[in-house]
Amino acid sequence: MKKRIVLVLLILSTVSKMANSQIGGQGTYDFLNLTFSPRSAALGGKTATLDEIDPGIVLTNPAHLNHELHNHVKLSYTSYFADIQYGVASYFRDMGKIGTFGVGIQYVNYGKFIEADPTGQITGNFSGSDMALNLIYAKTFDSLITVGVNLKPIYSHLEAYNSFGICADIGVSFTNRTKLFSVAMVARNIGTMLKPYTPNTPEKLPFEVIASVSQKLKHAPFRFVGTFQQLQTVNLYYSRPDNNTTFFGEETQVTPSTFEKIGSEMISHLILGIEFVPVESFYVRGGYNFQRRNELKIEERASLVGFSWGVGIKLKKLSINYSRATYHLAGSSNLFSISTNLNNFL
Repeated sequence: MKKRIVLVLLILSTVSKMANSQIGGQGTYDFLNLTFSPRSAALGGKTATLDEIDPGIVLTNPAHLNHELHNHVKLSYTSYFADIQYGVASYFRDMGKIGTFGVGIQYVNYGKFIEADPTGQITGNFSGSDMALNLIYAKTFDSLITVGVNLKPIYSHLEAYNSFGICADIGVSFTNRTKLFSVAMVARNIGTMLKPYTPNTPEKLPFEVIASVSQKLKHAPFRFVGTFQQLQTVNLYYSRPDNNTTFFGEETQVTPSTFEKIGSEMISHLILGIEFVPVESFYVRGGYNFQRRNELKIEERASLVGFSWGVGIKLKKLSINYSRATYHLAGSSNLFSISTNLNNFL
């Protein structure tokens, strides 16, 4: 079993080196990195593992899938910006010694746009949407370590342009026997465009390596979650223009020290989340995304940019979650999900 674990970690490490600095704005199908789970959104935006099983985390890391999610169904909906709406539906089934399987569909609707010719004359409307199918498989070894794969065929439609692609997520997770500690790593969106929007113009996919750790206190109702995003690149920190100083009317770039550069990079990769469980089956969550705040805040009024929060409740047959994440002063995203175990109705 140890050889298998080492092999998976070597694959993840190799893949991360093959795709250096592939971050936002440098590829296509960026909808794959949207946060489809309210719980993840509330904990800062990205979570690859929890010490407690959650169907929403599976779409980020297939290694979070195990037999405890047998016959679970999850539906989620997000009200995003500029009339953009997206959601996901997923179902999971355990097959004993063979492993656990899952299927899901991610869908993004960008709404309607005004169509005009080169002279500015309005000729009608057009729409855009993206969709990905999730075919998930996971296998648990020694009840502690799980390895998972998610194969994702992709279809994209933007006005008169269509595109097809395929990619995969490969992840590994470890949960200790007390179920209080969990750590995981996942390489996401490893793939290619099969049919680009226009001939002979292939684009890169938004490859990303994520690592997460989750720790629940044994004698206190708190869970702490730390996530390192974009591990495939060391150049994530954005130096804001307001870091410049003015000297006699001329702008002078402040050159940070090596220590400051290393610290800025580490902070940019880090996402922190905390979960408070005051009573059984009721959750209050909060998160902070350093990179989001640094890139999207306005110095004169930073407000709550980069912060997120949410609540969750587990009823007798349903689990309901809601979260709200502040991206910038223009607005926030609202995520809602409902999940259940179909065995509760049989």
